[in-house]
Amino acid sequence: MLIAGFIVGIALIIRGEIADLARDLRKKLREAKFAQVAQGLSGFFKEFKNYEQCYEVLGAMVRLRCRRDCRGGGGPPVCKIRACCQKKNIQGCWECEEFETCERLDFLRPIHEDAHIKNLRKIKKQGVDKFLEGKRYW
Repeated sequence: MLIAGFIVGIALIIRGEIADLARDLRKKLREAKFAQVAQGLSGFFKEFKNYEQCYEVLGAMVRLRCRRDCRGGGGPPVCKIRACCQKKNIQGCWECEEFETCERLDFLRPIHEDAHIKNLRKIKKQGVDKFLEGKRYW
């Protein structure tokens, strides 16, 4: 379980599903020598001119794997959210009275709008286990 309550938002990352899919796709692309195919296709489809960049992004996705959850020392070593929760001696943001206005969570807004706040409200109301069994906002 993640300390900040972003259990669902990055569950695929934690379980390694995205990393595994990206790894497998890179392997298939190499086997098919798709770099050469993309080069040929780039004369017909402009998007294939960016194939190398796409391949690099897949490589970054392969590295996008948390071996441990936040409380277990996973995630970025300088995570401000984890440090805040540890300082307040709480399990996650849902236990903090300030989570709805917390600036540390603002980086999620461009991607998730207010879904993270809705998820944290649900966790606070029904607990983590029930939250994991039910509907989530992202």
